[in-house]
Amino acid sequence: MKIASWNVNGIRAVQRKGALDWIWESDLDMVCLQETKARPDQLDPALTAPRGWSAHWAAAEQAGYSGVVTYVRDGAPLAGARIGFGPRRFDAEGRVVVTDHERFLLYNVYFPNGKASDERLRYKLDFYAAIRRHLTARLKEGRDVVVCGDVNTAHREIDLARPKENEAISGFLPQERAWITRLLAGGWIDTFRAVHGDVTEAYTWWSFRSGARLKNIGWRIDYFFVNEALRGRIADAWIRPDVMGSDHCPLGLELRL
Repeated sequence: MKIASWNVNGIRAVQRKGALDWIWESDLDMVCLQETKARPDQLDPALTAPRGWSAHWAAAEQAGYSGVVTYVRDGAPLAGARIGFGPRRFDAEGRVVVTDHERFLLYNVYFPNGKASDERLRYKLDFYAAIRRHLTARLKEGRDVVVCGDVNTAHREIDLARPKENEAISGFLPQERAWITRLLAGGWIDTFRAVHGDVTEAYTWWSFRSGARLKNIGWRIDYFFVNEALRGRIADAWIRPDVMGSDHCPLGLELRL
């Protein structure tokens, strides 16, 4: 089972660049896109009903903001789909789609950014706490879970090019990093690290300013997490910095099922 995740920072702009073509031509089973910034009724059928795929959307109530979509290839197991994870406060921003693939639940999540204000940082931390409680409940029900998306936090110093300069910036604050630490301590697996260990200079986001991507001055803030029971099923995990079109690049997970 091959899954990709990508914060596209505007699905219409990425489509105009032709930067989604590699997805439709790939052998992926599921593709999770974040920050789509659009409702399905604003898009053409090439995005809302691509041939050979079903599409499952969560759109924000605020126009041009947030949003996620999960594409599932025809023939891949799909027992159902859910928009959001429960709390109205968070689901109004269109941040979560859950698809049920029988052997596991797939969570496509666009976690909040906390840089705008103290209020948004509090919202981000509250979202972190709420979704962790929700995921824990799914495990107690006996489900295996894959979580992917833009977490908007780099976990360790090796996950960004300039850790010292960013210690006081949201995205690398101690309380944000601690959430990932607690998640992993609670039995979740950072699949990229599980496969590649402490490899450095492996990033998924680069600022548009100052040629950061060309210089590889980046952050690894996009992840695939799986619960401990799926650890032995991890066949591969990858990052594709060669795929352009957004300030993020795609990442992926392959599971043996």
